[in-house]
Amino acid sequence: MKNKAFLIFHLFLFVCIANAQVIVNLPHQKADNIKWIGEEKAFFSKRWNSEVVTNVSKPSIQIFSPNQEINTGTCVIIAPGGGLYALSMNNEGTLVADWLVKKGITAVILKYRLVPTYTDDGIKEYQKLSKENRSLLHENVQKTMPYSVSDALSAISYVRENASKLNIKPNKIGLMGFSAGGAVTVGASYNYTTINRPDFLVPVYPWLTEYPVREPQKDAPPLFIVCASNDPLKLALESTNLYKSWKAADLNVALHMYAKGGHGFGLKTKELPSDTWIDRFYEWALNEKLITTNN
Repeated sequence: MKNKAFLIFHLFLFVCIANAQVIVNLPHQKADNIKWIGEEKAFFSKRWNSEVVTNVSKPSIQIFSPNQEINTGTCVIIAPGGGLYALSMNNEGTLVADWLVKKGITAVILKYRLVPTYTDDGIKEYQKLSKENRSLLHENVQKTMPYSVSDALSAISYVRENASKLNIKPNKIGLMGFSAGGAVTVGASYNYTTINRPDFLVPVYPWLTEYPVREPQKDAPPLFIVCASNDPLKLALESTNLYKSWKAADLNVALHMYAKGGHGFGLKTKELPSDTWIDRFYEWALNEKLITTNN
């Protein structure tokens, strides 16, 4: 049964990726202070029970478009998490893209630059460092994060510049990030310009211990935050601080803090209220007219 389930899961993943209409390499600022060796690596991590990508040195996007009959014109750029050492491509990537596309939303999975890893198992490297040398882990993340954030802004620029070709509305482009990808999402909110300003932001259990909360820009976009009180990385308080910073600036913000859910729940089914967070996002986006339908 395990082998059968494994094959079905990978067939589903293949179908999702095969339906990506466009793969685009993004223009990016050169990182002179970071050295990557070799190409990015994609593999199934038994440790995380997920397809992952590591050692990303060149940012890119995969674009998934909905059927034209249901196309809302809204686009969501997805930044998977993984401690800035990896990208969790199923639970925080293709499954999210599939859900959005079925709702008529163009989904764009972003591969942003990651901390370099040097073996075939970057997850093992990350977990070893997180146990044995947290200060070096922090140093590596802090050095790489600015480039990851700039990659998210580059993705927004590309999608907006090609809105007509992609059948999306240039004023309906959002950024949704998970964990480290949530930190990248928040980072984008602090560093955008007129050209690459996101129209809405959805940080999901954002790793804000590595990207501390700041005062938002005066025209910061609407923000929808998701987290769980029992997050083992103790991210709940940081999410509430993020909420308060938007609220103090009289900006549009919503916070969904679940009692249980832990960390990394993404689109996993855990038989908990947190399972339906993406439905709550959809309802919020409809109410804010960030998504409009003909129904």
